[in-house]
Amino acid sequence: MGMGNAPVIILREGTKRDKGKDAQFNNISAAMAIASAVKSSLGPRGMDKMLVDSVGDVVITNDGVTILKEMDVQHPAAKMLVEVAKTQDAEVGDGTTTSVILAGELLKKATDLIDANVHPTIITAGYRLANDKAQEVLKNISMKVSIDDDDLLKLIAQTAMISKQVNNSKEYFSNMVVDAVKTVVDKDKDGKYFVDLKNIQTVKKAGAKMEESYIVKGLIIDKEPVQPSMPKLVEGAKIALIDAPFEVKKTEIDAKIQITDPTAMSSFLAEEENELKAMVEKIKSVGANVVFSQKGVDELVQHYLAKNGILGYRRLKQSDLEAIAKATGATIVGNVQELTKNDLGTAGAVDEKLVGEDGMAFITGCKNPKAITIFVRGGTEHVLEEVERALNDAIRVVGVAMEDGKVVAGAGAPEIELELRLMDYAASVGGREQLAIEKFAKAMEIIPWTLSENAGIDPIDSIIKLKNAHEKKAAKAKYFGIDLDSGEAVDMLAKNVVEPLRVKVQAINSAEEVANMILRIDDVIASRRAPPA
Repeated sequence: MGMGNAPVIILREGTKRDKGKDAQFNNISAAMAIASAVKSSLGPRGMDKMLVDSVGDVVITNDGVTILKEMDVQHPAAKMLVEVAKTQDAEVGDGTTTSVILAGELLKKATDLIDANVHPTIITAGYRLANDKAQEVLKNISMKVSIDDDDLLKLIAQTAMISKQVNNSKEYFSNMVVDAVKTVVDKDKDGKYFVDLKNIQTVKKAGAKMEESYIVKGLIIDKEPVQPSMPKLVEGAKIALIDAPFEVKKTEIDAKIQITDPTAMSSFLAEEENELKAMVEKIKSVGANVVFSQKGVDELVQHYLAKNGILGYRRLKQSDLEAIAKATGATIVGNVQELTKNDLGTAGAVDEKLVGEDGMAFITGCKNPKAITIFVRGGTEHVLEEVERALNDAIRVVGVAMEDGKVVAGAGAPEIELELRLMDYAASVGGREQLAIEKFAKAMEIIPWTLSENAGIDPIDSIIKLKNAHEKKAAKAKYFGIDLDSGEAVDMLAKNVVEPLRVKVQAINSAEEVANMILRIDDVIASRRAPPA
């Protein structure tokens, strides 16, 4: 029996399907739109974005990953570029805008090849070859940086902050950042440096100038004592960390106690009181004069702690307890009765300070603090958030530079050097992949182009000047980037504009990977959305 001409329906009614070039161009357009959204925020002359969410909360920033996180992106290909920014931020802290702009430009250049009927597989193969060569070139043009080279490390921090709100105070903040990272840096068993950024906390409080921010070689805990009559300052602090409640333990199942004799009631209450008293006695007997508890503290316990001159805090986050343990050498104990002298941490002082209207515990004078705090100040919440973002970026890039020991010049210098080297490399590869490698090389121009455009400088003139400077192949030609004040090509090392090698490596890697992933999609099947409940 014949099949006839009846259509075969496979997909649910309302499903949308794009195939072939339509699907590719649709995805590329969405990705380019995302790149375009953050383009004007690149560089020291980049503009800020004001993002207003559905409930009216406002974020003002030029931080690429923050912009993309706050945007309500719907298109699946566009979401992939948002993921690129998030990955870049998680891995190196800086270069989020660069990675997204590069990915958008790689896709834009690929459209010319797709129009010319070059198969996407050929383009992705060429892009992979170009990326491998680019990584090799970047390593060759990088310079070494030592953990003891404070001046260069400060310049790395300043380059990360130059486009942020803290630009006018970048020297002050760069000193703070380098000091913070050097305090927590450690070595692994192979002698390599590593920086655990969880050991550097930022605590922010509005109500003062950003230049009044400072570093605390210890910790700031945003908590007030459990009892107002407790001491405000404890010098020579011996700190107990308790991961258990200072309360009478309740049964795990529902239970009732029936008391018929009034004397039994008194003895029952006395037993409860003795149990709570014993907890405080244990704290006192081991010599602790400061207690931090992750759980609750009974009012009676609060009274006895205050009576014995012991400073107590309750309901701390687990991360705060762990940070105090690292800073003071204390051990977190799960049962008060198991606490010993060896479990106590030490600090020069635990000081209760009033910041604005809130009390905060300042733990200072730690002998070898492996957890420290930067106390961030600012006039408004929006300023505070932007200062915190700038500091987090700077901390990450300084940490990455210490770990890898390699830096490159900034301001478009590596990208122009990559373009010229990749053009030479393309000729040696031949075949259709050569076309893709040339497009990859040309896409590198987008970074100095955008930097110039955002600074009000003619980008065409800037690119020509940069290429001329690099093609001379002088000793320092590879370090020439665009001076955004004069529009001239100058030695970026002399201008103190340097970035960690890993920022560029990660940005180009991420851009190439997401571009290739999007280019290989030739069929988009989108199910109909369920109506809102």
